[in-house]
Parts: sequence; structure tokens; C-alpha cells
Amino acid sequence: MPTVSELAALVGGEVFSGSGDAVIEGPAALESAGPGEISFFANPRYAADLRTTRATAVLVPRNFAGETPAVGIRVDDPSAAFTRITREFVREPEPPPAGVHPSAVVHPSAQIAPDASIGEQAVVMPGAVIGPRSVVMAGGYVGAGARIGAACLLHPHAVVGHGCLLGDRVVLHSGAVVGSDGFGYDTQNGRHTKIAQSGIVVVEDDVEIGANTTIDRARFGRTVIGEGTKIDNLVMIAHNVVIGKHCIVCAQVGIAGSARIGNHVILAGQAGLVGHIRIGDGAIVGAQTGVSNDIEPGARVVGSPPRPIGEWKRSIVRVDRLAELYDRVKKLEQRAN
Repeated sequence: MPTVSELAALVGGEVFSGSGDAVIEGPAALESAGPGEISFFANPRYAADLRTTRATAVLVPRNFAGETPAVGIRVDDPSAAFTRITREFVREPEPPPAGVHPSAVVHPSAQIAPDASIGEQAVVMPGAVIGPRSVVMAGGYVGAGARIGAACLLHPHAVVGHGCLLGDRVVLHSGAVVGSDGFGYDTQNGRHTKIAQSGIVVVEDDVEIGANTTIDRARFGRTVIGEGTKIDNLVMIAHNVVIGKHCIVCAQVGIAGSARIGNHVILAGQAGLVGHIRIGDGAIVGAQTGVSNDIEPGARVVGSPPRPIGEWKRSIVRVDRLAELYDRVKKLEQRAN
């Protein structure tokens, strides 16, 4: 097990307020950590937890000047340093062996790299291609003509629909569906007739897609998820949406068809976007925001309709005071009468 000093050196930290010789057995949350564990302090709202923590060591900001009952380690970014240290204690499960499990169903025309792994009862359809070191775990499905790049990981019951393309190092968590039909119908005389969804989904390198997230294939052309984008669980992305590079899309976000999302955009939980709009590079859309118009690059918006976050906060304060203002006006009217 590493010592406090060894972990401090790992993250470029400076030990203070105690000995660096103590042994650390693992990471833990500040309020629940005990002897032998390390935690971090990055938000002032947890100052009370810092004062009472039983952790052996705590990562704190470089400018921290307070006291802590634990051995302190000053670092530039406590959260990032804690993430790095946590990796030292995580023991990843052994990767599945290369090859095709006897219970898997693989069409003879599919191309499977020799060092790829196809798990129990997985299905690989005609013409599919699975690249080097990629893993399709139990119950996974790869449709006809789909292509999966190198070092991808499909967790149990993940689905890649026919013709869809995954780049390298893509992760699909359990229940994720890439390439379901877009929601398109033509309504005439009160009846809904399905519109063919003939396009595909393209997922670029280093994308991670959460459990039970669905990404619809394009009506024509491509639905695109850009390089490095991370998508949470239970997200719905409709047909012909284009999401740029290195975006964050949090749980229960819904994006309607043909929306265009720039690079480095953050969509917080339960945000809803109508179709055919554009979100500029670097924009942040707050939780439960209903977006019905384009958002400028770098904007920070929240609410329905979306407003700049400062304006929205002021509006909430005014709404909270309406009852008080009503009473004051009523009294003034009584006095005037």
C-alpha cells in the first residue's frame, strides 16, 4: 500500500499538517472516510466535514490556509488529484479472452479481429466488422454491415444497429442503443405512416455512451456523435442530430431531430432541446432548461425559455417576493381608499 508521501508525489502535492509516512488503503468520501483512507476537499460547503473527518489524509487546494485533523496534501486541483489517486486502488476485472464464445452467433461473412472478444450469446450479423482488441460482452448485438473500431467495449446487451459506425475506444454501457429508427411519421387522414429511416449513426473516437441511452439513425445521411463526447444514462438523441467534440450530455437530456450542438458544450440533466436549433461552441445549458431557440457560443443559460443564468437567478428572487409585494400593494390600496 502507498504512503501519503508517495501519493502526494504522484499528484505533485505538498504534504503538511502531519507525517507523510502513514499508509493509505483506499479512497473515500470526506464525511464517511476513516483511518487508512484518503479524501479531498474542494468545495467550501463541506468545511464542516473537513473539520470532523476521520480520514488519514485529505487533498486540499494549493491556497488552503486552514486546519485539518488529517494529514493535508496541497494540490492544484483536489478533485482531479483524487481521481488520479483513485485509479491506483481500482482493480479492473480481467479482460475476457480473445475469440468467439461457443454460444455466440456470428455470421460467416462477419470480420472479427483475432484479438477481439465476442461474449456469451452475443450476435454479430452479416458483413459486420469488429476491430482489434474490441469486446462485445454477453448479449451484445452488432447489426449487418456495422463497423466497430479498435479497443471498443460493448457492455452486456448494448446494440449497434445495421450500418452504423463506431470509431476507436468507444464504450457503450448496458442497454445503450446506437441506430434505432428515428421517430418520423407522415400523418394523412388521421393515420400515421412510418417514414423510412435510411441513414446511420457515426460515433467518433473516445466517446462513452451511458446505460439505456438511445441514439436514432438519421432519416437520411448521418446522426453524429463527435470525438471525446461523454453521454450519461437515459439520454435520447433523435435522428440527424450532430453533437460536436468533447461535449458533456447529462442524464435524461432529450435532443430533437436535426439539432446541431457545437464543441465543448455542456447539457445538464433533463435539458430538452427542440429540433433544428444550434447550440454554439462552449455553451452551458442548465438543468431542466427548455431550449427552443439557438444559443450563442459561450452562453450560460437556464430556464424555460432559456435566459442568461444571472438574469434567471434575479427573476427567481423576484418571483419569491411576489406574495410579499402583493400584501404591500393591498395595504397601500386600503390606505389610499
